[in-house]
Amino acid sequence: MNGKVVEFSSPSSSPDARGAEVGSADPWTDLRAHTAARIALGRVGAGLPTKELLSFGLAHAQARDAVHIQLDAAALAARLQTLGCETLTVRSAASDRATYLLRPDLGRRLNAEDASQLAAQARPEGCDLLLVVGDGLSSLAVERQAVPLIEAIRQLAPTDWTLGPVVIATQSRVALGDEVGALLQARMVAVLIGERPGLSSPDSLGIYLTWAPRPGRNDAQRNCISNVRPEGLPASAAAARLWWLCREARKLQLTGVDLKDRSDGLTLDAGGSAPVLS
Repeated sequence: MNGKVVEFSSPSSSPDARGAEVGSADPWTDLRAHTAARIALGRVGAGLPTKELLSFGLAHAQARDAVHIQLDAAALAARLQTLGCETLTVRSAASDRATYLLRPDLGRRLNAEDASQLAAQARPEGCDLLLVVGDGLSSLAVERQAVPLIEAIRQLAPTDWTLGPVVIATQSRVALGDEVGALLQARMVAVLIGERPGLSSPDSLGIYLTWAPRPGRNDAQRNCISNVRPEGLPASAAAARLWWLCREARKLQLTGVDLKDRSDGLTLDAGGSAPVLS
């Protein structure tokens, strides 16, 4: 132009609005291999790529389904019975899922009929540990994680401990285990319950351990083990941690904020096999 040579820089070396070079590697991309969090999604113009938008929609739908889909209690009982577990099935005072979600208080207590039946089935000697499986806010978590977790708990059970029947509770909240444990005269109750689903974890199971369960116990009187699933805390590690807490609870005759979880001595080998004391 007018005898002058005009040079244009290549796109790979042109700085974008953020000062980075267009075409340079995005340092966030490598982090995606280490977390399920939604980072380094990219963009198309001012919006998300279609793939990421669809992925978000799927995750949101899975989380909603985890909350709303009913737990198949009969199928779960059949699977547990193949492990040799005696099972009982109960319902909370919430008559349906909609009521359960709107009235948390009803999910914390048994309906009158089931309460009477449990009282009639109580054994005079009671048991050391009672497992209560509740659908909670994720029936998907119970469907996927409850059976392998209970199998691991039974495999690691000390020989001098007695386990009660596995109680399957529908439309249940954590505190329902207090009433169930009291009626069956359990010295401790562990509630295995579906946790509130997240967009990357719709199938996470929680364990809530309570010493001397009875109606009126509060969350400060429980110990919690959360995120039990293959991508979080494996069943074998969760079972080992539960038994550590159970032993300490029996020594101190309490659970909750006064029982500190010092089970960090439990380690997993690279293959994720049963935990051993380090």
